[in-house]
Amino acid sequence: MQNNTDGTTEKDSSAAGQILLEARNISFRYHRNSPWILKNINLKVAAGERAGLVGPSGHGKTTLSKILAGYLKPEQGEVLWKGKPLPLSGYCPVQMISQHPEQAVNPRWKMKKILRECQEPEEELLKRMGMEEGWMERWPIELSGGELQRFCIARVLGPETEFLICDEISTMLDAITQAQIWEVLLTEAEKRNLGMLVITHNPALAEKVCTRIIKLPEADGMFG
Repeated sequence: MQNNTDGTTEKDSSAAGQILLEARNISFRYHRNSPWILKNINLKVAAGERAGLVGPSGHGKTTLSKILAGYLKPEQGEVLWKGKPLPLSGYCPVQMISQHPEQAVNPRWKMKKILRECQEPEEELLKRMGMEEGWMERWPIELSGGELQRFCIARVLGPETEFLICDEISTMLDAITQAQIWEVLLTEAEKRNLGMLVITHNPALAEKVCTRIIKLPEADGMFG
């Protein structure tokens, strides 16, 4: 076992395969005089692992996920991809899926263009996701949250994706859609040996889909 400086305890992730994504001493706050949102966070996730990041709402899980995906820059510390700085140009092998798909799509694009924004997904994948051909010519506002989330998941499962950050992706969905989405994600992760970080406040979900659990420590001023 190894003890992280953030107070979490986890199994040695190197046993699962090559370390893909690593956070080293990550600290973050939005303003110099504001409280720390994250302080000295360390974690490693290897190829083939599905690590669950569990903690109450408002304790920095979403902020950390954005840092790990390259959307936010930490005030202190670094994010490494296979031991090197996370790539800032080209297609990023680390892809993030958020809780609110309507915020992750361009409302001025039809769904067909949104789907092909990154890399062309396989037709077989679209079928397993339950995506209908008629949806392709619709605008985002014409689809439900569950339908939009299917698009957001399918478009990040291109051939160059090696790691998925899933931030509360099924919280707002009905039970049938949740089951369908997780079945596809877990199948793809197993088939392609993807690394995954599953962010959730639901311990039962984490226990079901993850291979290990990381608990984000509580600290004054932390929020998501």
